[in-house]
Amino acid sequence: MLLSLGVGLSLGLTLSACGDLATQPLSAGTGPQPTLPAPVSRLIPTVHIAPAIGWPKGLAPVAAPGLQVQAFARGLEHPRNLLVLPNGDVLVAESNAPAKAALQEGLWASIKSRVMGWVMKRAGAGVASADRISLLRDSDGDGVADVQVPFLEGLHSPYGMALLGQDLYVANTDALLKFAYTTGSTRISCAGLKVLDLPAGPINHHWTKNIIASPDGLRLYITVGSNSNVAERGLAVEQGRAAIWELELKTGVSRLFATGLRNPNGMAWASTGPGQSSLWTVVNERDELGSDLVPDYLTSVRDGAFYGWPFSYFGQHVDSRAQPQAPELVARAVAPDFALGAHTAPLGLAAAQGNRLPARYAEGMFIGQHGSWNRRPHSGYKVIFVPFAQGRALDGPVQEVLSGFLSPEGEAHGRPAGVALDRSGALLVADDVGNVVWRVSALH
Repeated sequence: MLLSLGVGLSLGLTLSACGDLATQPLSAGTGPQPTLPAPVSRLIPTVHIAPAIGWPKGLAPVAAPGLQVQAFARGLEHPRNLLVLPNGDVLVAESNAPAKAALQEGLWASIKSRVMGWVMKRAGAGVASADRISLLRDSDGDGVADVQVPFLEGLHSPYGMALLGQDLYVANTDALLKFAYTTGSTRISCAGLKVLDLPAGPINHHWTKNIIASPDGLRLYITVGSNSNVAERGLAVEQGRAAIWELELKTGVSRLFATGLRNPNGMAWASTGPGQSSLWTVVNERDELGSDLVPDYLTSVRDGAFYGWPFSYFGQHVDSRAQPQAPELVARAVAPDFALGAHTAPLGLAAAQGNRLPARYAEGMFIGQHGSWNRRPHSGYKVIFVPFAQGRALDGPVQEVLSGFLSPEGEAHGRPAGVALDRSGALLVADDVGNVVWRVSALH
């Protein structure tokens, strides 16, 4: 064991200094028809970490022209996701991956797991989960929370949150819970009611489970990421994963709504006409095919559609690593709507409707890009905006909203995660390395 640990750490240090260099600009892998070069196959994949250092006093992200940014709340513990309540209170899930169980794995799998643990720790994702949802309240409307209190504690790696009437739904990593909520309350101390078990288990590779309610409030949609990079642990451990589930609240009946989505995270609704809307999500695609592959993406989610993972990517581009192959599934794989560049790691998603930012943000989606570890040079580490027209993503460049999360030396002051519009129409951004929630508003 000591030998394998030493080998793992040595390999980790080697990995941090090696790997392929991107051969095309990030923009080439962005849009509805990204350029997809040939895969790069290496025994040792690209590992390029932005070490987490936090924000020095007086430094903040850089807002795009016409915008300004300020800290809405500081001193949080790994804030990942946000929910704005009807009364203006903001709930923030302070969460991280659950503690890992000891597993009996082969030597190479064990070394790889240890190296990935080292990578995540260096990138700021190695802290223990606070297992808490906190409430933030701006009582005087100055854009800064003056109330910051624990709202729900004793959870298990919480992430998704949705309020329907007086029912607050929370997605732990292993179960969907329901709590009784009273408008204006600053704490829930009663136990939650388990509504649905969610795929988890001792590996639980992608631990975040996000939720969103249907516009009519009758259903919940739940994201469940894959249990591996490209099904290298076998398909048996992928049952019910790499998917978005639909739960009918009245009957409790759940079903797979869409599959083949490696790691879906943020979800939002886009209006497609009077009284009509479509579900959209952002997805983290697979790693270890080089710095230019595979683009993460934003896509509408069709009922019953298959999006390729693990057998193909961006439609019907076959990934030979997935064994056994499934040509019948590849033949019906749906290409995503809009590529976001390789390894940008989109987490947060918020529709533009109701914002009070400049007119260029009137229709589209705000996206929090957590940032790469598998690309050289770095990608992501920004909040971007994808413009829409008539409920569809436009074929054009994305717009930067918030940048400056990386230092000139390639260190991470912060990493954007969840995004949400507050009641005043400003954009909130959870920064899980800076332990801040930022507020972006129009510059007056």
